[in-house]
Amino acid sequence: MSTNNHYPQADDFRQALNTRYRTASIWQALFLSALLIAIISLMALIYNVLDGAFGYVAFEYKNDPAEFTSTPMTEMTQAELVSILTDNLSSGAYKKLESEQPLEKRSQAELYTLFLERLVQLDTKGTWSMTDSLLHGDEIRAEVAKKYPAAILEFRSWLTPQFLITPMSSKAEFAGVRTAILGSLWLVGIAILFALPIGTGAAIYLQEYAPKNWLTSIIQTNINNLAGVPSIVYGMLGLAVFVRVMEPLTSGSMFGITDANGRTVLSAGLTMGILVLPLIIINAQEAIKAVPDSLRQAAFGVGATRWQTIWHHVLPNALPGILTGTILAISRALGETAPLIVVGASTFISMDPDSPFSKFTALPIQIYQWTTRAQSEFHAIAAGAIVVLLILLLTLNATAILLRNRFQRRW
Repeated sequence: MSTNNHYPQADDFRQALNTRYRTASIWQALFLSALLIAIISLMALIYNVLDGAFGYVAFEYKNDPAEFTSTPMTEMTQAELVSILTDNLSSGAYKKLESEQPLEKRSQAELYTLFLERLVQLDTKGTWSMTDSLLHGDEIRAEVAKKYPAAILEFRSWLTPQFLITPMSSKAEFAGVRTAILGSLWLVGIAILFALPIGTGAAIYLQEYAPKNWLTSIIQTNINNLAGVPSIVYGMLGLAVFVRVMEPLTSGSMFGITDANGRTVLSAGLTMGILVLPLIIINAQEAIKAVPDSLRQAAFGVGATRWQTIWHHVLPNALPGILTGTILAISRALGETAPLIVVGASTFISMDPDSPFSKFTALPIQIYQWTTRAQSEFHAIAAGAIVVLLILLLTLNATAILLRNRFQRRW
């Protein structure tokens, strides 16, 4: 009895096999190319940011430091700086600084910055990128010597410890991101306190209690759709609900605060909580799904109620995944700008937020505001602020990975 053989034989088989290997090699090369393009793009992004955060800067002193002290600037003590500022500041400027924080309680670095900013006053003549500074240093020095013979040229890192602890200033040379960092931390804290318990509770109900019918299917579909809604839509929702409708609460007027409106850090934090809520629900559901049903059946078998099973077995095993998903969702909120602009984030504020009812700004808002300025020195400090934001985001993502690896269980 003969059978029909549909497989290639002899030379045809070898030719077909070589064709399959060539096709596999082509696809492998394409996938490798995609990976290399992604790596190159990320490296280009990081280099572009670092290129603006370092480089030469040429500046002059508008006022001679010798007019205020005979001591070299680098050798002035804290007491000398306080005395100089007290004697030379205008009464209005002195009272404003004292109301924010007494001069005697400020650090030497902060007093030195005030001395340069308020009394000596720097006049920046030009800034250059790190690439130009390293490759064309001789040309830059010659240009500065010709155009600005009285200027001081130095290679500066705009990202310094002082940059992290200094509040916003109208002068880029003395501006910092302390207020913006604190505002971002307030936003993240409020968003977590609001979204984590609500999102986890909703995920538990949908996964463990809700019946599988058309209504829960509609709810689940809409949760998935809300995760992809543009963030500015959430900003408009926050403006309508938290800023206007709930103004007595978000402004603090029901608690006796009269110098604020609804555009506070509380409104922005709640808006960010709503923004990440669908993501937290979806991530929590996936973490709960990953817990084996055998644990539930074993708990039921020894007489545990559904809630006891969830509380003592499901949640402890799903917690690492829930926390990981929450941190990744908060990372998205940390980099959002559009909702904060709509809700009313300040583009210039030098006072740190000290309560949920304070005015606020955030790192993305600060970066946006600086990049829109015409002066090149503001672009340089914007690059430094981007580095700070990237470090915060990478820290959150690394924390999520550590939590996953530390508590993950394999079934």
